Amino acid sequence: MSAALGLYRLQQVDGQIDQVQARQKWIQDTLQNDASLRAATQAGAAAEATFKEASQRLKQSEADVEKQHTKIEQTEASLYGGSVRNPKELQDLQKDIVSLKKYLEVLEERQLEAMLTAETAQQEFQAATSELEQTQIKVNVQNHDLTLENETLIKDLERLQTERKAVISDLASSAVEMYAQLRKQRRGLAVTTVTDSACAACGTTLTPAQQQSARSTSQLFNCPSCGRILFAN
Repeated sequence: MSAALGLYRLQQVDGQIDQVQARQKWIQDTLQNDASLRAATQAGAAAEATFKEASQRLKQSEADVEKQHTKIEQTEASLYGGSVRNPKELQDLQKDIVSLKKYLEVLEERQLEAMLTAETAQQEFQAATSELEQTQIKVNVQNHDLTLENETLIKDLERLQTERKAVISDLASSAVEMYAQLRKQRRGLAVTTVTDSACAACGTTLTPAQQQSARSTSQLFNCPSCGRILFAN
């Protein structure tokens, strides 16, 4: 087997290893930080906070209305209880009752607004909770599938690593070192093929003599343009 063919096979194995590792990284990132679940959780928390605030405002409005009713009842009791006989004081009590009842109308309007706001907030909170539950179910199913896939990828990676060692064992250390350096320099692609009389990686057209050199089994030939090792059948 020529060195170029051996390095080409090594490139193919390493390419598969890169794909497996990239997929594993994506799976790990997804399992640790699922964007859809995070968004649903945040939306649920925001809706819950809004609902709690609206509920507190409604309780306060109800308390204000109840307090105003008590004031009116106390004032009417003073007016009609007979304890006050002075005409001026009676007149003042009547005015107070009118004023208290007008303000009661304001408080009741506020209570109604608070009630409507609380109902809307409750509906939105329930919807957000339901969405969170559905998202959690989907994520659980997805994570289960991804975990199973990752287990398969681990086995694939072990097989590829074994295959890589077998390929390297037939190559000279100097050729492997050159390959490794080119992998770093050329974004992982150190070896490419000759396709339609040109370098398949950069597209540079090769002369007949250069193509013949790429077919040599005794020495390696690098693309005159991109420097990658060329393999030709």
